[in-house]
Amino acid sequence: MNGWDSFEKSFPLLAMPLKNAAQRGRLSHSLLVVSANPDIRLSFPPVLAALSACTDRREDGAPCGNCSACRSLAAGTYPDLFTLAPTSKAREITVGKDDGDPDTLRSFESVFHLGSITESGWKIGIIQEADTMNEAAQNAFLKTLEEPPPKCLFILSTGRPGALLPTIRSRCQTIPLTDNVCIYDMELFAPAAEALLTFSLKANRDLVEAEECAVRLIRILDSLETAAEETVTKRWDARLKEAENLESAGLKLLERRIAGETSCEYRRLREQFISFLHAWFAELAELSAGIAPELLPNPEVVRPWLEASDKPKLRERDAFRILAEAETLVKNLRTNVNDELAIRTFILKTAARR
Repeated sequence: MNGWDSFEKSFPLLAMPLKNAAQRGRLSHSLLVVSANPDIRLSFPPVLAALSACTDRREDGAPCGNCSACRSLAAGTYPDLFTLAPTSKAREITVGKDDGDPDTLRSFESVFHLGSITESGWKIGIIQEADTMNEAAQNAFLKTLEEPPPKCLFILSTGRPGALLPTIRSRCQTIPLTDNVCIYDMELFAPAAEALLTFSLKANRDLVEAEECAVRLIRILDSLETAAEETVTKRWDARLKEAENLESAGLKLLERRIAGETSCEYRRLREQFISFLHAWFAELAELSAGIAPELLPNPEVVRPWLEASDKPKLRERDAFRILAEAETLVKNLRTNVNDELAIRTFILKTAARR
């Protein structure tokens, strides 16, 4: 099943009008993909781009999935696909000094004033995590959205549409993709579940045990950058081999794209880790209130707890107090509070709830 077929199966009511618009040549030149799921925000824009770039569209308007444009978009090798993503430590997309300033809006926009080299003639621009554009960058991008170059499709993705200027949102066709499902990388976060389980099973938690749990969680959080680099390197491996004969300018462009995608992947993993921590304590609170395990939204998160034979009885009052502290932790980790300080403070407060 190709990317479009998978999307159409999950969101049939959204797929139909998009196909009809593409079939009649009335697809908007600017699309805003809104989803709380970071995996969707990353994977869906190239699928959406195939609606315009496909050279052998099906009778119902859907992309074929087999032409060179569809295959290259799926592989990430489409020659006229350009991606902008936050790459700085500040996680911010800025305007930039000029067209040569990499990873900025000006350098991104400059490539769309050149002709396409593809059979379809379409140039595709994807801005990942568009909410990280600062106000100046958003205002600068308005002119391009108002007067786009011919045969250019811009796709913005965000989990926080409210962070975009109303003028940006009004010039884009919004595609809301709400799946109401949290899917966690349990292989990556199994050590976190183990650390929380070991700590939670202790009836009398002292400061040493609290520190051990905090250190394990901090190490997992610190390891996410490496995990992001490994994931993106694997994803780009085939494309890099194809690009071995490119000139240095072409290689530098690929390196910038990889850096941008790595930044987005790290942000995705970090957000998933924060959500995982909250889910652990939220589901323990639900269990303490008498919710059956099979009714939990993500039972895989607390499966180690469910399978433990010597777990203490959960007191509902304490479980919900700890959940309140976990919600404060989530808030702190999403701001500029030091990660180590936030986690250590949370674990110490949790230890006090016996």
